[in-house]
Amino acid sequence: MTEGMIADNMKSQLYTGTGDQGLTSLVGGERVKKNSLRLDAYGTIDELSSSLGMVAADNECTAEVKGQIGEVQNELFNIGAYLATAASNETEHPCRSLADGSKIKELEEWIDSLDEQTPKIRAFVLPGGSKTAAECHMARTICRRAERAILALADEEYVDPTLIRYINRLSDYLFIAARFQNFMQGIEEVTWKK
Repeated sequence: MTEGMIADNMKSQLYTGTGDQGLTSLVGGERVKKNSLRLDAYGTIDELSSSLGMVAADNECTAEVKGQIGEVQNELFNIGAYLATAASNETEHPCRSLADGSKIKELEEWIDSLDEQTPKIRAFVLPGGSKTAAECHMARTICRRAERAILALADEEYVDPTLIRYINRLSDYLFIAARFQNFMQGIEEVTWKK
């Protein structure tokens, strides 16, 4: 057999067909509907991470924010794995990567640092200005949607409250990251006019 013949006989691992009926597997193998609250929560976390990838891929994104976003994306992967694991009815299970609170503290430190470097403004900021800032605002709105999806799941079964705090703080970070990007690029904020 030639190499081409071997390749032709091998099935791609990129598709399995196991989800064709609208079901998917959680960590541990439990099958659930793709439109379940749990899938909505971790699917929106995946969407948020993808939108952050767009911010970091923008050539105008500052090195400081790009590095921070890389760390956030790594944490979002941990959060996605946590949400993709069915909760036990018997015990509350913590999100291990967030258990000591250091990731929330880190976000707060980043927020404070970017805020100190960015001129204060007394107006409602509209999403826009630079392309990078607009991308940060888009990620912020996806982050808020992820938060709502996680809260909906938490109404039905246990979700670690530390995870909810992290996602809430992340949206605050993305707001100041957008403002910081506009400032660093010398672009004036777009503000709401009555």
